[in-house]
Amino acid sequence: MDKLTHFSEAGRARMVDVSEKASTQRVAVASGVLRMQIATLERIRTGQVAKGDVLTVADVGAVMAAKRTPDIIPMCHSIALSGVEIEFSEIVEPDAQGCVGIKVVATASCVGQTGVEMEALCAANVALLTIYDMCKAIDRGMRIECVQLEEKRGGKSGVWKRGDSK
Repeated sequence: MDKLTHFSEAGRARMVDVSEKASTQRVAVASGVLRMQIATLERIRTGQVAKGDVLTVADVGAVMAAKRTPDIIPMCHSIALSGVEIEFSEIVEPDAQGCVGIKVVATASCVGQTGVEMEALCAANVALLTIYDMCKAIDRGMRIECVQLEEKRGGKSGVWKRGDSK
């Protein structure tokens, strides 16, 4: 089992010192789903949500969240992000509860000494939360599901993709 690096020898939480690590290209991809009523997805699709263009606002919120990740995750390093990309896709096949959804995929990248997994995960979460916030007046039963890291590249551990054994 890998050693937990965010604890000192005395067992106290700490920010990991990355000063000895080489700067490399780092990329992380995270995703998540917001389940909702069919009518809610239709209103988003047709621009019929009173608060405005839901996906445009969610895109901006996601980028802002990626940039501010160290402000909300206590031991996260400040990173000079090279890019943040947000993609949305509709899930039109209803689930067991009859809900459709929107899937978000957030990709964060940088050249640095530590990875961008937390930035990608924060971006995905805030995109979903923004959609929820903008649509809650018409569908309070929406639910966020399956927020997860899909892959990461860079650093000494190399490439990891969901479904890999490690």
